[in-house]
Amino acid sequence: MKTAIVMGVGPERGVGGQLCARFAAEGLHVIAAGRTQESLDAIVETIEASGGSAEACVADATSETDTQRLFDRAGSALDVAIYNAGNNTPGRIAEMEADYFEAAWRVVCFGGFLFGREAVRRFDAAGNGGTLLFTGASASLRGRPSFGAFNSAKGALRNLAQAMAKEYGSDGIHVGHVVIDGPVAGDKIMKRWPERAAEMGEDRMISIEGIVDAYLYLYRQPRRAWTFEVDVRTSLESW
Repeated sequence: MKTAIVMGVGPERGVGGQLCARFAAEGLHVIAAGRTQESLDAIVETIEASGGSAEACVADATSETDTQRLFDRAGSALDVAIYNAGNNTPGRIAEMEADYFEAAWRVVCFGGFLFGREAVRRFDAAGNGGTLLFTGASASLRGRPSFGAFNSAKGALRNLAQAMAKEYGSDGIHVGHVVIDGPVAGDKIMKRWPERAAEMGEDRMISIEGIVDAYLYLYRQPRRAWTFEVDVRTSLESW
């Protein structure tokens, strides 16, 4: 059975959780990786109850050892690897501690490097190519005041992904980047900031199902028609 790894899995109604569910529905064995065992176990249970195949792996995206251990689980069956780790890190530069800025970069960009490096190593060893996808954001494309740490980390990740796409395309490895341009209609905003979600309304929040469609679109592309980047937003988003 082909295997998918998704790093950065949180609640079921989150991008990572729904990526796991969709790729399991496509017939892949899914390794759900994240920081919280309880959340991962809930996703695995749901997938298995629907007839899919999945397992949980608690891992720190910034740990080289954890990342290597994660890919060891997939072995030569690895077919798609998705890096979805990284939280928004707001703050004004003059008021920002150095370790806060560094932590944003480590989770988003350094973690992406560790994950991407291990993915291409495993794809190369198997000799069958594969798909490596990174989650981007509005911050991947433009800088905004009070988001300097997040902007710089996501912009660096996008450049890394583009470099890898050009470096490994001839080896049959499809590297893609999905820009999620706006708030996602998932558990994070609904549960943490319900007032904000109610104020925006459903039409101003991006459908998780639509976001996952973009990843699946990249995964399914034939080698003679690859896309590097897809951006997803609502019809009301200003861009």
